[in-house]
Amino acid sequence: MSIFYSGARNEHRPARARGMPSTDMRNPRLRCLGLLLTGTALVAGQAHALGFAEALSIAEQQSPRAAALRLQIDAAESAQKAAGTLPDPKLAVGVESLPISGMDRWSLTRDSMTSQRIALMQEVPNQAKRDARVANAQARVERERATQVVQRLQIRQEVGLAWVAAQAVEQRDQLLAELLAENQRLQDSLPARVAGGTAQAGDLLAAQQEALALSDRRDDLRRDRSKARAMLRRWVGPRADEALTGDPGALTRPVEQLRTDLAHHAELELYPAMQRMARAESHEAQAESRGDWSWEVAYNRRGRQWGDMVSFQVTFDLPWQKDRRQVPMIEAKQRELERLEAEQDDVARRHLQELDDNAAELQALQSQLERLNSTGLRLARERADLALANYRAAKGDLSAVLVTRAQVLEARMRLIDLQAQRDGLVVRLNNLIAD
Repeated sequence: MSIFYSGARNEHRPARARGMPSTDMRNPRLRCLGLLLTGTALVAGQAHALGFAEALSIAEQQSPRAAALRLQIDAAESAQKAAGTLPDPKLAVGVESLPISGMDRWSLTRDSMTSQRIALMQEVPNQAKRDARVANAQARVERERATQVVQRLQIRQEVGLAWVAAQAVEQRDQLLAELLAENQRLQDSLPARVAGGTAQAGDLLAAQQEALALSDRRDDLRRDRSKARAMLRRWVGPRADEALTGDPGALTRPVEQLRTDLAHHAELELYPAMQRMARAESHEAQAESRGDWSWEVAYNRRGRQWGDMVSFQVTFDLPWQKDRRQVPMIEAKQRELERLEAEQDDVARRHLQELDDNAAELQALQSQLERLNSTGLRLARERADLALANYRAAKGDLSAVLVTRAQVLEARMRLIDLQAQRDGLVVRLNNLIAD
């Protein structure tokens, strides 16, 4: 809103002061060149702008957190290949019944009981335990994949909120820059008006005080801009310094559909896999009560006069202290499964409450935005125009103009804040459930 100048206030200024080249632009060739340069500048500006969807894509591809999760899934899949396989066999080499006294001491061949022994042993966990380990490894892979989905949505949410915050700061800064320029034009015009008797000497002081207050707010915005861009730079790198275009858009799912699909919330999708892991661990604990077994084949080499020997044996575990060893472990795994079920129910209730809170907040923001757009801004502008008209007609002072103009600024700032809050809620709600 200009106080003393119309929309054509610059038309009597020198061409160079208006940012135009001093060369006569009536030449058709020069006009064509100017249009070409302007178009090139616009295209270059658009080519170096960061859109909302592009920021999300860059963050998903370049985030170290996403890379770490992919590696974690690869590790779980590699570990799955080893689940259920038999332990590595053991090779034993030694000497048996070596005499250490008497005529045959330290001899490997003169005593019939002395032999050089080599044995191969294989431990064999029971089948139920191996099946449980396979099921556990499969569930672990599923959990890591579900975790990747959760982290992907969290990344999208965090970069989306950072983008919204950065864009809101840019809009506030642009608005403040317009008002500072308007204030400067006012200060430039006041000396002549004071000299002509159409303004008071205190008006210049009031305008300067307004400029100081606006400069303080500009410093705060510069600080906020640095923080917002740093947050965005974490996700998109150097491109965080580019201009921001676009917006998060509308809700991809209506609130009622989100309520219906809440069972598929990304965080809740973790629990089935974790419960399968707990179930597999419980089955493995139960399999411990059956015991494992192992076999061993040995070759004993003696002196030539005695002949060599072969032996074979099978070993069985004897879980005879089940009440003290296996049963407590089985109960512990069962309690863990029950804990996960109770925790899943608690998380579901918490997310339902958060959804209802966000839905109510979104509805309130929508109403406030509509009211501010349709009535609030209009009333503030009309009051400012009335104060300006009174000042021009010498029926009011400049302080009333500055106060009403500040109210217009606050209304426009609030509009930006409300839009940022609404966009932030949309980002959160759009990243509750994976597509």
